[in-house]
Amino acid sequence: MTLNINDSLTGAISQALKELYGIEQQPSGVVLQETRRDFKGDSTLVVFPYVKQARKSPEAVAAEIGEAVKKALPEVSGYNVIKGFLNFEIADSYWLKFLAETAGKPLYGITKSDANTAPVVVEYSSPNTNKPLHLGHIRNNLLGWSVSQLLAAAGANVKKVNLVNDRGIHICKSMLAWLRYGNGETPESSGMKGDHLVGKYYVEFDKHYKDEVKQLMESGVEEEQAKREAPLMVEAQQMLKRWEEGDKEVRGLWEKMNGWVYAGFDETYNRLGVGFDKVYYESQTYLLGKELVQKGLDMGVLFRKEDGSVWCDLTGDGLDQKLLLRKDGTSVYMTQDLGTALLRHNDFGAERLIYVVGNEQDYHFKVLKLILGKLGFSWADKVYHLSYGMVELPNGKMKSREGTVVDADDLIDEMEKTAEEMSREHGKNDELSNDERKHLYHILALGALKYFILKVDPTKNMLFNPAESIDFNGNTGPFIQYTHARIRSIVRKAGDLCDASYEHVELNEKERGVLKVLHSLPGTIIAAANAYSPAMIANYAYDLAKSFNSFYQDTPILREENAQVKAMRVSLCAAVAEALKNTMNILGIEVPERM
Repeated sequence: MTLNINDSLTGAISQALKELYGIEQQPSGVVLQETRRDFKGDSTLVVFPYVKQARKSPEAVAAEIGEAVKKALPEVSGYNVIKGFLNFEIADSYWLKFLAETAGKPLYGITKSDANTAPVVVEYSSPNTNKPLHLGHIRNNLLGWSVSQLLAAAGANVKKVNLVNDRGIHICKSMLAWLRYGNGETPESSGMKGDHLVGKYYVEFDKHYKDEVKQLMESGVEEEQAKREAPLMVEAQQMLKRWEEGDKEVRGLWEKMNGWVYAGFDETYNRLGVGFDKVYYESQTYLLGKELVQKGLDMGVLFRKEDGSVWCDLTGDGLDQKLLLRKDGTSVYMTQDLGTALLRHNDFGAERLIYVVGNEQDYHFKVLKLILGKLGFSWADKVYHLSYGMVELPNGKMKSREGTVVDADDLIDEMEKTAEEMSREHGKNDELSNDERKHLYHILALGALKYFILKVDPTKNMLFNPAESIDFNGNTGPFIQYTHARIRSIVRKAGDLCDASYEHVELNEKERGVLKVLHSLPGTIIAAANAYSPAMIANYAYDLAKSFNSFYQDTPILREENAQVKAMRVSLCAAVAEALKNTMNILGIEVPERM
């Protein structure tokens, strides 16, 4: 039996077109779609593209193809024609065989990845070590993790990497502010997470810097000049230059404060349930980037201006000139990204290099690919920017320098608190121990957060409303989690009924509907992986949960008197639970066994 009846259908249709009309159409070129709900059937072929060559009416072409396919495939129990739409009806025997042999098996729908193939390298997170992770980082981390899971589920060999932006002027701002205003404060003395403490001084720098700019402007200095010449900014630039020159004092402070931040990041990553196969640091890659800049100068594809800065002229490519080294010799983001791309390619021999970065960096990655190509790297076209939209709150955008961000840790805390309140209100934790309740609140909170963010197409901006995300009804993570727990309760009560025979059962409309959604899972995973879209998986999980609940409300399961029908329905429950578990796992969401 074919895992997917559509494979058999497209092959039979291809053969029928050739034999009936001499039309050469490969099976891969035959397009089937799900039959409309107001038509009877399971899969539909639109025959209009073949009418001209067949020289017959759409109805006649559809009827002839339908008859040929029905004769060729015993799985096709019938067909009907509505104008140019040929609707195939699939026999109950196929659906029952599919349920018994395929659906419900461990990791149904998942293709095992091949560790021997060239890996797909997915970079996400990429935080700066001058501030804690916030809501924008949450979308990045959840999207990067889920895309990695999705690609692996489609059979790819995936490597997850993180590039920590641990050097640069923004880092020096936090360092300088801590030296000026910190009075030796540490995570231990303050009771603050290290990343929060360092972020506090990034905000502190901005406050004092703005005061200096204001004072200069009041003395008659133009705004742009004041921003450049404010004493704090000048000193921060000097600190960056001392860092690049290897000054021991600056490097020592940098290592200490970054150490605080890394410990804070790791705690947040653990709470979010994300991780990496390898972590790169800008401080270790920017020098390789500088070597590539020198290579570009030697090749003549880069040029140096009179002030000593180095640029790449991309006007011939429809862009502009791009700075690669400042006049004082310090590097910019593009410098280290060139070095990191080369290092990553050499480390993994990657089949693709995917960067999960917000859409405000679209231009940056166009430039990166162009410069890599100009430097002679044939793999430049393997660089792919997974550009995603911004996350906004009901009260607007977030600004790190002004301290108006939604902190990731605070958000998770609030989500867990809300999950506890909602669970208690709905009486969904009465039979659990205290430890089980605490774990349930955590996975419900993370399920709500992850699902709410991942169900939105990555390319779109989104408005995050925490109150809407935690709801046991509607298109939410907790709704799907509760559906899974309900199903697992049914299966536990049924015992060994899944092993009973049911090959001669007649399916009702709701049972068939659930089986059709289950049947589409492997194809959905492949399509979602090709589109880098966890949203397609999230919406599939919701559709499956909705379809199951419709079946559950109208159909007796454990109270069914016919033993074969009962066994089939319990098996169907088990298959849905497995599919929900697998799809939610792709989203990084744990589903509870009971609640």
